Amino acid sequence: MNERPAYRIQEPAYRIEDLAHLSGATVRTIRAYQDRGLLPKPERRGRANVYGDAHLDRLRRIGDLLDRGYTLASIKELLDAWDAGRGLGGVLGLVAEVDGPWSDERTARVTRADLVERFGGAPDDTAVEEAVELGVLEPVPGAPDTFLVPSPQELAVAAELHASGVPLGAILTHLREVRAQVEHLAGRFLDFTDEHVFRPYLDHPPTEEEADRAAALVRRLRPLAQQTVDAELARAMRLLAVRNLRRHLGRVADGTPPAAPDGARVPVELPAATVAAVRELAGPDGVGAFVAAATEREVRARVMDGLAARHREGGTRPASESGGAPHGEPAAQVVLDP
Repeated sequence: MNERPAYRIQEPAYRIEDLAHLSGATVRTIRAYQDRGLLPKPERRGRANVYGDAHLDRLRRIGDLLDRGYTLASIKELLDAWDAGRGLGGVLGLVAEVDGPWSDERTARVTRADLVERFGGAPDDTAVEEAVELGVLEPVPGAPDTFLVPSPQELAVAAELHASGVPLGAILTHLREVRAQVEHLAGRFLDFTDEHVFRPYLDHPPTEEEADRAAALVRRLRPLAQQTVDAELARAMRLLAVRNLRRHLGRVADGTPPAAPDGARVPVELPAATVAAVRELAGPDGVGAFVAAATEREVRARVMDGLAARHREGGTRPASESGGAPHGEPAAQVVLDP
């Protein structure tokens, strides 16, 4: 067990229950911190243990570091450095630099009535709940119809998309997908800078001077990630938008019907007897999946047959053949993934 030397208690003096009430920690947590060496033992006065303001300050500092994402092990290293006289000012300055705003946007407020007006005039409580879940809106305590908007720009984009005909559900789904991809990019950028820039500061508790240098580096590098993403997104959007437009214009010119979007389903006519037989095997809900799987297997088999035939004969054979229902046999329709 690692124990810190007890503080010399000056007035005021607290019982452990008082210390728990003032710090927001539980009595059990305070004792656990003492056992782990994070908090000095109390001073013994007669039959009572008493704590002082130094204990209260230490508990609040531990809570602040936990809120910022530090583990108890890393907090102990920082506190050890502090107790050794190296100070926490630089480290806390670095934490504040990283934990501070990463954009120039200012939080705004919006009411439920404002949202109804901006998004089509009809209330949509489900969309509001999903926006709260995503952090696009943050409820204001004590004001159930008022929300904080961390990124007014993001909300404005959603309103513009909705005004252009995009359903709210599709906008929120798209945001989830974009967020996952952006978080992946942010993780890659952090890995990159950790390896090439911040490694000298990450393998030990930094000194005051090292923490100040690291904070200055964060200030310098912070805009670079956004600038890189902005430039690459602009390049990709121009490239893909032009390619997409040419493809659609080409289809219009030659009369080719538009391709089904990814994940779409298209109707296919099959003999009614075939559909009935598949329904017996796979059940009513499994007809489409069964036919799709059987078709894929047949296509692969024909491709392999064609490759083998070319190898044997030195010629070519079609990889697939077209066919339909026999003449006069009734047809049924099955919806398949394209």
